[in-house]
Amino acid sequence: MRGEAITIRGQVQGVGFRPTVWRIATELGLTGDVRNIGEGVEIRLWGAALERFAERLEAEVPALARIEQMQRRPLDAPAPPAFEIAPSASGRLRAVVTPDAATCADCLAEVRDPFAARYRYPFANCTNCGPRFSIVEGAPYDRDKTTMRGFALCDDCRGEYENPDDRRFHAQPVACHACGPRAWIESLGGGTVNREAPSMLDDVDAAGGLLMTGHIVAIKGIGGFHLACDATQAAAVARLRARKGRRRKAFALMARDLDVIRRYCAVSEEEAALLASPAAPIVLLTLRGEALPQALAPGLDRLGFMLPYTPLHHLLLRRMERPVVMTSGNISGRPQCTGNAQARAELAGVADVALMNDREIANRIDDSVVRVDLGRPRLLRRARGYAPAPIALPEGFDGAAQVLALGGELKNTFCLVKDGQAILSQHMGDLEDAATAEDVAHNLALYRGLYAHEPELIAVDRHPDYLSTKRGQVMAEEGGLPLVEVQHHHAHVAACMAENGWPLRGGSVLGIALDGLGFGADGTVWGGEFLGCTYTGFERLACLKPVALPGGTAAVREPWRNAYAHLMAEMGWAEFAKNFAHLDLYQRLEAAPRATLDAMIAKGINSPLSSSCGRLFDAAAALCGLAWEAQAYEGEAAMCFEAAIDPQALNESEDLAYPFVLPRLLGKGLPYIEPAAAWRAFLEDLLRETSLGVIAARFHRGLANAIVAMTARLSGEERLYPTVALTGGCFQNATLFELVHEGLERRGFRVLSHERVPANDGGLALGQAAVALATRQETLRRDPCA
Repeated sequence: MRGEAITIRGQVQGVGFRPTVWRIATELGLTGDVRNIGEGVEIRLWGAALERFAERLEAEVPALARIEQMQRRPLDAPAPPAFEIAPSASGRLRAVVTPDAATCADCLAEVRDPFAARYRYPFANCTNCGPRFSIVEGAPYDRDKTTMRGFALCDDCRGEYENPDDRRFHAQPVACHACGPRAWIESLGGGTVNREAPSMLDDVDAAGGLLMTGHIVAIKGIGGFHLACDATQAAAVARLRARKGRRRKAFALMARDLDVIRRYCAVSEEEAALLASPAAPIVLLTLRGEALPQALAPGLDRLGFMLPYTPLHHLLLRRMERPVVMTSGNISGRPQCTGNAQARAELAGVADVALMNDREIANRIDDSVVRVDLGRPRLLRRARGYAPAPIALPEGFDGAAQVLALGGELKNTFCLVKDGQAILSQHMGDLEDAATAEDVAHNLALYRGLYAHEPELIAVDRHPDYLSTKRGQVMAEEGGLPLVEVQHHHAHVAACMAENGWPLRGGSVLGIALDGLGFGADGTVWGGEFLGCTYTGFERLACLKPVALPGGTAAVREPWRNAYAHLMAEMGWAEFAKNFAHLDLYQRLEAAPRATLDAMIAKGINSPLSSSCGRLFDAAAALCGLAWEAQAYEGEAAMCFEAAIDPQALNESEDLAYPFVLPRLLGKGLPYIEPAAAWRAFLEDLLRETSLGVIAARFHRGLANAIVAMTARLSGEERLYPTVALTGGCFQNATLFELVHEGLERRGFRVLSHERVPANDGGLALGQAAVALATRQETLRRDPCA
């Protein structure tokens, strides 16, 4: 009888993989065993249906499993009499913590079935769905190392847990009405609960009824609390904004099903698949159909929708034929609440009532945000459903090295490298908030414990004032470890290279990194960069024209400062007043403290030069009157400017795109993109009272054309850079991204872009880790004793 050993690598532990192997092997009459090993799962098989087994395994892989590699080799040993699930191999097992997963179809059917034991149970789960990362407290991933350890299994649940033919075999969070967590509602801010109403089946249903009647409800979910209200009731939305202190930033929405979402937004096949996937992220969708209150997403043309991803959410929205706001449960600027006591203390002035439960949240994790661009899903925020799934490092990287990279200041994440894989943490937020910094410390300790991680070197951003950099400096000093400082935009490009599997020895890539700001190698503020990159180094080849930031960080908050700085850099006040005094814009700028700004710029006082693409967009938006005084959130001006685009104007004659030019430089000056002619055309359109939608389209097209032209010039006829990487937060502007991506492909370039890792600073840590490890390997290659 033929025998075969199969080694499977990937996300194959803790996801119901071994029971699936047992079921298929048994059905095919094969004998042997399956067990967890350090590399993944090992299967030993004997019988006549070995090829059929391999085909079925790949076709019937569990929902949460991911096969990255399957190695098969013949076995010369006697066949055992049956097939069994064997104990895990002795020795070190690779830690596996899968992301939290949305409710599967089987569990949802049980929850809806009046004759099932888990009818209307808000916490039903199995090996294919339910909480994972959010409840884990330590390794190995067993029930007693999760927040489920206080819930002893009843006989029925234990029977399922121990039965390899049951989909709840070794599902650590398994529970039911008899032995598991429970949910209840309580008053927070003076709301009343009528449990006597005949339609109220239980407290979860009662909370749904309160949403329908205009209440604001705090809801404890998988990774934290949400604040919810009926999204169709403008008064409820306004109250929530006022109480939460969230002035204009968009609210996320949840709807019972796709039919509800399609009443308000266009949903493509790719977007529908994302919404219904195990990750169940927030998906940004184009508005189309019935109108919703503008206060949900002021000035924007997309809404972020998600579907229910726990039984509790499904039960809550059972009777709700309208979408609900489902925004993070916090006062704006702070991390979302995770504990019941914390919610009572911090959300009492925000929510009327709370839907609580007694399953503790070990690890805060936000909802992920995804958008489909050019037919492919692209993560804008990587959190629930995606983190902490590992990313395999490309060919050539040392599989034995351990690295810790600490990311940036905004949208902070960190990255552990071990066993040839990069484990990127969930999005944690901006480090300027003390509670976020505490969250980072908690997660660092958790991840290092889960993955038994002992870093050999620390990687940080080169900016000396980033709190993540300072943390890394302390850790390196205390541990006696090397510290590698990585330039911000080099890290962006390296993250894009690593995500796309660019080999360590793959040669140079032309990285185009467009973002708000990053500390440049020359001490200025960069943000519109063309870099010739390998993992071990970079050369700055070109940039957007540097312009002063009058007021420094004040210019980041107040777009009008950038508008003034750009106009003065290109034409000065006299020319502007002579040609454009009839504009309302002129009156606004004339009333500004121009003398103070002029002196600051002239003397270089708190007015650093910056090539920032983000500030360029801020200037354009402000010239049109968008977010003139101040931005309520990062990127507001640019997002509203993009949202204003008239789609038809994107198909105008190329001659109407604003003329950003590439000056011919003499000597050794750095090539740059000059916006002077573009600003004149922009202002002339304002004089003609050209619509905002047309102006925004012409600006985007002109800038995209210049980026493509600069790439072609730098690459030259010799095609020095046949591969281009697009990265940085400004490439989350879908219009700019698509125009540049398609323009480069038309010219024959291979384009690398982000999908699994955000283009914004949420991906920085991956790039830092790749650069640090590559630099270390190169050092050891040159000097093995280093």
